Amino acid sequence: MKNIRKFVVLSALQVFQAALYAQDELRQDIDIEAFIEELFALQEEEINYEDLYESLLQTHLNRLPLNQVQAEGLQSLYILSPLQVNSLLSYREQVGPLLSIYELQAVPHWDLETIRRIAPFVTIGDSAGQPVGGLWRKLKDERDAYFILRHRRVWQMRKGFTPPDTLRDGSVSSRYQGDPNDLYARFRIQHANDYSIGFTLNKSQGEAFVWDQATDRYGFNFSSFHATFMQKGRWKSISLGDYQLQFGQGLVYGAGFSVGKGAESITTVRRSTLGVRPYSSVLEFGFFRGAAATYQVGRWELTGHYSRAPRDARIQTQVDSLDQPSDFFSSLLQSGLHRTSSEISAKSQAREDNVGGNINYRSANRNFQWGMNTLFTRYNRPFIPTARVYNGFEFRGESNQVHSTYFSHNYQNYFFFGESAVSKSGGQGSILGVMSSLHPHINLSLLWRKFDRNFHTFYGNAFSEGTRPINEEGVYLGLSYTPSRKFSWNGYYDYFRFPWMRFRVYAPSQGSEWLMRWSYRPDKRTHLFVQVRQESKARNLLSAMQQGVTYQLAQANRRNFVVNLDHQFSAVWSMKSRIQASRFTFGESNTAGFAIVQDVQGEWNNLRISGRLALFDTEDYENRQYVYEKNVLWAFSLPAYHGQGLRYYLLGQWRISQKLTLWARWARTAYTDRESIGTGLQEIQGNAVSETTAQLRYQFNR
Repeated sequence: MKNIRKFVVLSALQVFQAALYAQDELRQDIDIEAFIEELFALQEEEINYEDLYESLLQTHLNRLPLNQVQAEGLQSLYILSPLQVNSLLSYREQVGPLLSIYELQAVPHWDLETIRRIAPFVTIGDSAGQPVGGLWRKLKDERDAYFILRHRRVWQMRKGFTPPDTLRDGSVSSRYQGDPNDLYARFRIQHANDYSIGFTLNKSQGEAFVWDQATDRYGFNFSSFHATFMQKGRWKSISLGDYQLQFGQGLVYGAGFSVGKGAESITTVRRSTLGVRPYSSVLEFGFFRGAAATYQVGRWELTGHYSRAPRDARIQTQVDSLDQPSDFFSSLLQSGLHRTSSEISAKSQAREDNVGGNINYRSANRNFQWGMNTLFTRYNRPFIPTARVYNGFEFRGESNQVHSTYFSHNYQNYFFFGESAVSKSGGQGSILGVMSSLHPHINLSLLWRKFDRNFHTFYGNAFSEGTRPINEEGVYLGLSYTPSRKFSWNGYYDYFRFPWMRFRVYAPSQGSEWLMRWSYRPDKRTHLFVQVRQESKARNLLSAMQQGVTYQLAQANRRNFVVNLDHQFSAVWSMKSRIQASRFTFGESNTAGFAIVQDVQGEWNNLRISGRLALFDTEDYENRQYVYEKNVLWAFSLPAYHGQGLRYYLLGQWRISQKLTLWARWARTAYTDRESIGTGLQEIQGNAVSETTAQLRYQFNR
């Protein structure tokens, strides 16, 4: 009966196949710009886009097999509603395995837009077919292998590259020790759900290309290597080198692709258990270096890992009551930059040891999941941050431990999830939430979180208003309404409070944030959306605004408004027009800013060219405008438009042959309200700054 139904379904789909995108078009590179626009309400500098990009790449290269993947994997893409996830699982049970990606059209509540968005992350085959032979033969014949070499440079002279000055005391002022070139190299060879081997090298502008063991510099300033093997008998994964872990709701292990509050108001509140993931980014923090492995016994999975990694830190010396000196570090640095003598002196000054694990259970029908996490961290010196009025409950000492238990349960169109953790200090963190499809056109998400002021987790990345899950309580409500394929509405409201003081907020405070986005798609070539977002958050009043009692607070209110139109005129030409504005109110101050952006793109057989012209005018830095820019493959550009001026760039991509692809990008910002750009060693004399980026990718066995 299933085969008969399958034949009828596929025969009907052939009638509509001409209206679908071509298979190759469905498999094209991820349109990261469109993906970010869907997920993020507003691009901001606090979001770790580099890590986001790497996580997207991991999922893109390790596509989920549609005929085997369960709810957890589907939810990890942040694309499907609970109703769509259940519809696919039910369809597989009733009809059997999918035979083609085109068959997704027959799944109830799925449409062409959903299929287009999910296509780069899934495959019909079982892990894309495992290669045969030994490892050397696999490496020699693997088609998914590439090498990337990238160069970037700002062409105006920054102060850090000028000759040093002699100060009054006879000392010489600080300058960068390297050249102004950014260099990046990356090699990766892998097969989905079988193995992944690669390395990443990076040198930022101002860093010297030297071999110096004393300062832990070996040519490139940063290097990363990983070798990960998957599905080897009962060993689900074995990873050597650099890796990340993601389990539960991110209170203990929160690596990978996590969004939080965004224009996608439903699916992004929940984290997925993805386990061990190879690390290949150039960020010099937030990863483990050592070994990790996952062993599967029936419905149980056991993961253990050990890591010993260097960390940048400022070392200081203190003398105890017996006049005995001892070293400690007052801060852990995350910039990863080693350009000046001061920055180089902090490189790899701390050693961080981590040992931990996970136990994970999934029920036979995959609808229920339960697990436990544990992580022990030890530094080679005590960590004693400089005492401030707001950081009295931050971590201090040489060691920390954090443990948690989590669950998720899929009941019909309801996804329940949660995690609760406790750290060595006794501080606790908890998350509890639900996602639901109340109606084929209405989806809801609800999440509560509470993080104590002394809850310490170093690798957590849970849903929160702050950049870390600490000193926060809040309730989030998200709704989406899709009355038809042409119209949709998304919105959320988030109330949060901070029981203890924070940076620039010297008293307990509270705030709220809401967003609404209206989208209109009259056809597959056109997308128009209007978005309004408002945030209210307390901060210290400036001294000039205070009378009498010091450390008074006031609510800072920020409202952002965006109108965006995407239209594809033909198979060759497309364009994006965007207007965004903001208003910031704090005390008696009321300022505003806006940006007008026009993008054009042309695409031919082996050539793609895109460009932008942006006009911006902001009264202060509080109204800076962030707009994502296209860049070379797997690179980000997210400048802050502030002040008055023009921003424009031109990007070209040329596929020279089956194996070789070239990208080239030129960008320039010209200001009309200043004679110098930047401050400190980054200062440029003049009112314009321009940069170029060139990248080559060589694909083996093509």
